[in-house]
Amino acid sequence: MGCWLLVRKNKKQKGGKKRVTDFGRVLTAMITPFNPDGSVNYEVAEKLAAHLADNGTDTVVVCGTTGESPVLTWEEEYNLFQVVQKAVAGKAKVMAGTGSNSTAEAIAASQKAAKLGLDGSLQVVPYYNKPPQAGLYEHFGAIAKSCPDLPIMLYNVPSRTSQNLQPETVARLAEIPNIVAIKEASGNFEQVSQVRRLTPPEFAIYSGDDSFTLAIMALGGAGVVSVASHLVGNNIQEMIQAFQSGKTTLAREIHLKFLPLFKVLFCTTNPIPVKAALKLQGWHVGSPRLPLCDIPPELEQQLKSTLLELSLI
Repeated sequence: MGCWLLVRKNKKQKGGKKRVTDFGRVLTAMITPFNPDGSVNYEVAEKLAAHLADNGTDTVVVCGTTGESPVLTWEEEYNLFQVVQKAVAGKAKVMAGTGSNSTAEAIAASQKAAKLGLDGSLQVVPYYNKPPQAGLYEHFGAIAKSCPDLPIMLYNVPSRTSQNLQPETVARLAEIPNIVAIKEASGNFEQVSQVRRLTPPEFAIYSGDDSFTLAIMALGGAGVVSVASHLVGNNIQEMIQAFQSGKTTLAREIHLKFLPLFKVLFCTTNPIPVKAALKLQGWHVGSPRLPLCDIPPELEQQLKSTLLELSLI
């Protein structure tokens, strides 16, 4: 496990004492396996979660973007939370993707996750309805207040939500005791720098893109919410630990070695490529649910070539 203890000491908190939380360095945004008939394959989910926990993953993020949360029912999500929680008990933590563009729905889902005893909640910026910064602050604040013992990671991904969570808003939210981290997937390093400048060092910034992990670490990041860790979790863990211990040349070498993998896993919409990669490794994860679809043959060949080059199949 990582050593990032998220305890605020140098700023007065709103609402009480800061909770001690450690999500580690490598958080895997786990895919959701499906059966041929399209139903959730809980057996494979259990096996995959255990595999991830044994191969570099500190926290398994369930029902995020990579887990195809938009096409899962709440019942399926709650079942997945419990299956994964059991599979990784004692080996890794579990973070639930319980965000929504409806504040009431996000509150209900997060409260249920808290009752299950999960270790954290990933809260995406509300999509489609495009709230202003004041609305975003109220949205996340209401969720945090509704489950004060559940550590919350904000998730900023403007390419999917159409709205950017501004650094100044993040700084205000970081004053709330159980909002302890952010997954930054804006691709804007100036923004990441501003978030780091405006928040105490104990507020954790995680890269939302494997390609940007090393750069965000240089700006004071804690680690990555990864897709590639399905395939190279131990290597990503080694890269981050090398950087943190001052072995920057080794960290850079690992980053550059796996950069082709980081890129090809986003050759089309995530999680289409990573599910195809897992299939090539022999995992029975099924096809994505519509409106996502299987990877086209030409991109599958590109993916296969990269996996062969890195001896991953």
